[in-house]
Amino acid sequence: MQENELVILHEDNHVLVVLKPQNEPCCPDATGDVNTLDRVKSYIKTAYGKAGNAYAGLIHRLDRPTGGVMVFAKTSKAAARLSEQLKNKGFSKRYYAVLCGVPSKKKGLLENYLRKNSVNNCVYVCTPAEEGAKLASLEYEITDSRDGLALADINLLTGRTHQIRVQFSALNCPVYGDMRYGGEKAVKGKLALWAYSLSFTHPVTGDKLRFMAEPPEGLPWDKFAVKLK
Repeated sequence: MQENELVILHEDNHVLVVLKPQNEPCCPDATGDVNTLDRVKSYIKTAYGKAGNAYAGLIHRLDRPTGGVMVFAKTSKAAARLSEQLKNKGFSKRYYAVLCGVPSKKKGLLENYLRKNSVNNCVYVCTPAEEGAKLASLEYEITDSRDGLALADINLLTGRTHQIRVQFSALNCPVYGDMRYGGEKAVKGKLALWAYSLSFTHPVTGDKLRFMAEPPEGLPWDKFAVKLK
């Protein structure tokens, strides 16, 4: 596979499901770096010989250091329906994360109120009464642990900025490679957070769709037998 080649998991007339690489923005940002949305537009333009700008609708986001499954809309109609579905919690998003430390409970529900500081682009746990506080919820299960690390299977219930990273940092089990929120427990390396499963209803056919992708090879993933389920 050539560098920057778009990895397509599914395509039809209405949606395009792709694999976002780690450390690539999902859409244009202040860095001006190559981003997944523009690569999707470029692919559509080239593949279908479209003149001018090609349309691609950004439905949801992944943090820059997080890789995994994303869906883009190929028409404005599909974009509107998928966005409404996302708003009404019609998407199911699952992640794998390698944690520095092992949570005391093997499985559970994490709920915190979070607020974002737009100046430094960091997110903090706060009280419900603080200005800008938003509820963040996720379910997790520790499926394996070794060498002081734990593999967490995460069902994301809300889509707050940096949510998984902040909530597990608050649990004193930060995500491997998270130098921003990891504190003294941080381990240098690529962020071990991967969006491995995405489920939604097709915006036109109404079919239930699910797409999965394995985490990348290398540490710390190689320590665990990661199973897609």
